[in-house]
Amino acid sequence: MNPPFAFAGEALSLLSAIVWALAVILFRKSGERVHPLALNTFKNLVATLLFLPTMLILGEPLLRQAPTQTYLLLLLSGALGIGIGDTLLFMSLNRIGAGLTGIVVCMYSPFVIALSFWLLGERLTVLQGIGALLIIMAILIATIEKKKSSVPPLNIAIGTVLGIAASAAMAIGIVMIKRILETSPLLWTTQIRLFGGIFILFCILLLYPRRHDIYRSLVTTRKWTYTISGSVIGAYMAMIIWLGGMKYTQAAVASALNQTSTIFIIILAAAVLKEPLTIRRIIGIVLAFAGTLLVSFG
Repeated sequence: MNPPFAFAGEALSLLSAIVWALAVILFRKSGERVHPLALNTFKNLVATLLFLPTMLILGEPLLRQAPTQTYLLLLLSGALGIGIGDTLLFMSLNRIGAGLTGIVVCMYSPFVIALSFWLLGERLTVLQGIGALLIIMAILIATIEKKKSSVPPLNIAIGTVLGIAASAAMAIGIVMIKRILETSPLLWTTQIRLFGGIFILFCILLLYPRRHDIYRSLVTTRKWTYTISGSVIGAYMAMIIWLGGMKYTQAAVASALNQTSTIFIIILAAAVLKEPLTIRRIIGIVLAFAGTLLVSFG
């Protein structure tokens, strides 16, 4: 399927990074009171309630003729990337904060590039490879501070493992359906993935011994503004834009551009959460945009 305009995939991938960065700030505020499982389940239910009428208005069928294997792959992709991956991300975010989580989830891009090379046979040009490395280097420079962290070492260890696991789940979930994305309607693939994410979350909640405490954290929260707005922006808007980027460009290129979300998180954290915008972070932003240009046009 031809892209609607030149470099549509690259533009959408970069836009998704900006939108997701805003959602992360909102989820960080919401996660102060809401359990990661409850927050992820809520955001996916909100997204589903928004996607269904969107598909109806645009005349997109919820169920279309497709091989059973296609449906199973999309459901599995959603279970891994949306159900498990996003929950692990929220757990990491709660333990080590936005800055350190941003460093850890840099693993998403290398995971996608490696999986795309192995499973899809994709290749990057030399300039695109340099651009991807610049983006990763920029994120590390911008987010690693010289001063000693106030986060306990055990939390850092657990949060790092959770973040790496989240990145792996998201990467596997998207690369495994890359070919389906190239030939299938975007809203349809997104909705089926959401069903997969919701299904696995409900299964986990049914087996979770303290599920009532999880429900209670959502019901009793006083931060509904953050929870609802984060769900709409992060699960509805960002997901469509993100998958659109994956649909219209190479998975490796899209993932490198998606990775700039960490830079935008730093900018928004300074503007919204009043976190300091240091020289190291400014240098990181400059390098990230240089890398973005190389990845997009190299």
